[in-house]
Amino acid sequence: MTIRTSIAHAVDTALDRSLVLGYTKIGPAVRRRLPGWPADPAPGALRGRRVAVTGATSGLGTETARGALALGAEVVLVVRDTERGQRIAENLTAELGGSVQVARCDVGDLDDVRRFAAAWTGRLDVLVHNAGALPATRTESAQGYELTMALHVLGPVLMTELLADHLAEDARVLFVTSGGMYSQALRADDPDFLRGEYSGTTAYARSKRAQVELLPVLQQRWGPTRRVWATHPGWAKTPGVTDSLPTFDTVMGPLLRSPESGAETTVWLAAVQPAPPGGGLWHDRRERPTHLLARTRTDRAATDRMWDWVCEQIGVKP
Repeated sequence: MTIRTSIAHAVDTALDRSLVLGYTKIGPAVRRRLPGWPADPAPGALRGRRVAVTGATSGLGTETARGALALGAEVVLVVRDTERGQRIAENLTAELGGSVQVARCDVGDLDDVRRFAAAWTGRLDVLVHNAGALPATRTESAQGYELTMALHVLGPVLMTELLADHLAEDARVLFVTSGGMYSQALRADDPDFLRGEYSGTTAYARSKRAQVELLPVLQQRWGPTRRVWATHPGWAKTPGVTDSLPTFDTVMGPLLRSPESGAETTVWLAAVQPAPPGGGLWHDRRERPTHLLARTRTDRAATDRMWDWVCEQIGVKP
């Protein structure tokens, strides 16, 4: 490793650990100027490939779809509101051309996930689990699960399981997670948040922690030639942040990333060749540690308990 590379690595790590510098728009502005910044995907890198993005009617989801379309992909917007999805599709094709389809699915509703998967036809090369929510009060899904766990974990895992026969041998599955998961340990003892005083931000972070802790399990299950990753977008100015975290949005507004910047690494991983090894957490085109605090570290037994719970709820064999 050269001195320049060592310095670049140290700067990158310092940005990551500082949170404010790394997660805001300062992070990519600095990192892009450091030696060793990974190259952009080649033009047309996703040509001939089919990319499905959940929660694609705003923010990160729309920008992920836009980025994939710009690289030549056939894009499927997986949304609850098909009228809004159709407007997004028309806007994208007017801007970039190409093919954008709309499919309805409420990812937090396991019955609707089953309906959606049963209706899917054709090959799928990239599946981006982006749909998300941060409820202010404890909210249950159609099947009675705490909503963030249903929407961020149960629904996406079930969807991928049911679409397995359609996934290409070199398919890529991405979970859009959150840096907020660094604040929480895995709660395999209370995945439905039935104990203690409920907090929407805590529930959200717990569900995102569960996504990250399950990555090695999911990579082993859906691999070896397929890749499974999580990406965290940093702090981006999206409708979800504005609605759910208005104080944070007001205070940090000038420093927040654009949705396009937040989605950038997700699009990059969907297209880059060769594909990096699966099972890791990525941010700004680098694999990142899954823990920053000793109190959040998880043992294998807890991960196994969480995986067993997920399998039991969605009806698949561990």
